[in-house]
Amino acid sequence: MSYTSFSAKQRTVLTWWMPGNPYAGKEAIVCDGAVRSGKTLAMGLSFFLWAMTCFDGQRFGVCGKTISSLRRNVLSEILPRIKALGGTWKEKRTENLVTVTFKGHRNQFYIFGGRDESSASLIQGITFAGVLMDEVALMPRSFVDQACARCSVEGSRLWFNCNPAGPSHWFYKTWIQEAEQRNCLRLHFTMEDNPSLTEQIRQRYQRLYTGVFYRRFILGQWAQAEGRVYDFFGPDMVKPVPLGAYEKWYVSCDYGTVNPTSMGLWGLMDGVWYRVREFYFNSREAMRQMTDEEYAAALADLAGHRKLTAVIADPSAASFIETLRRKGYRVIKADNDVLSGIRLTSDCLKDGRIVICEGCKDCLREMDEYVWDLGSEAKDRVKKENDHAMDDMRYFVATVLKTPEAGFAACAVARKK
Repeated sequence: MSYTSFSAKQRTVLTWWMPGNPYAGKEAIVCDGAVRSGKTLAMGLSFFLWAMTCFDGQRFGVCGKTISSLRRNVLSEILPRIKALGGTWKEKRTENLVTVTFKGHRNQFYIFGGRDESSASLIQGITFAGVLMDEVALMPRSFVDQACARCSVEGSRLWFNCNPAGPSHWFYKTWIQEAEQRNCLRLHFTMEDNPSLTEQIRQRYQRLYTGVFYRRFILGQWAQAEGRVYDFFGPDMVKPVPLGAYEKWYVSCDYGTVNPTSMGLWGLMDGVWYRVREFYFNSREAMRQMTDEEYAAALADLAGHRKLTAVIADPSAASFIETLRRKGYRVIKADNDVLSGIRLTSDCLKDGRIVICEGCKDCLREMDEYVWDLGSEAKDRVKKENDHAMDDMRYFVATVLKTPEAGFAACAVARKK
């Protein structure tokens, strides 16, 4: 296996640490920018080559938001290429440890997931000669700071890559804006920096996103969320309920006691999921609260004679979930990652995988009223107002239509005959 080409920016990533390079004195590198821009594989390959060239008998950290995403996006891409260059590797999955031997050097690479604040404790007490942080903007600062503090071996360096978030994100303020003070090389990637992408593929990705997600994932900007969340959605996207046979049925539910409860009935026809009916109850307006039994009866009325594949439920609605299960419903707790759910819902609305039908008046009302919280300084947030039908729609999409993430292609590959 040989590499036919690398872009100029990828070559900089691959060589910045080498003696005589203008950037050899840098202690860290940050690669940020657009999706599919070639940064992930180039950085991962460079990190392993640097570690195996400059050190022997040392430990290194390789970190992602989750261990499974790290194996999929980084290790599965990099380790076969190390083998193709003459190295060997062995993984102990129970210990999350990969041992690599290359050109007479042998080093250990420990794998960590930085999912939340508690993850920082997992990395304490170990000494590293370097650490690679993949998708660093998705990790909590406590975990990243702890990983950096572990790198106390002479000559150790820090390696970061990510797609952009908002301009108030702690990583942007700390490592992007202060790169020079931290003796850090910052490289900003666009899709043009990935020679394996054709113009047709670039244009396809450009059509996938609008608004803030276009600015972040296509232009690679650390852009502020603004205005309506689904700013592309208009009356022309609303359809009448199709007549005919449906293949599957789901109900998605956002549960509230004081806050409104919203349920949507989703039917699959010819590869498209239609929100054909809904139930929406606002206890404040009604001046009374409904019980779990009453909500279960409302769900049964919403479903009617239709056989439900499952109910996608608000994961925090423990009592309501138990009530539904006792009545024989199959209940799935929804995936509640808000930003990724909004992104996927945007994609599905734009490409027609989901359609909101004319009778879903509360869902359509919230589509116009669901906005970003521009006053939030901590991270991107939506206002917790007019979001109940939006949450049940997002629960459905993120749980039923979610597909496994794919790894990023970084360069063209040609196989020797």
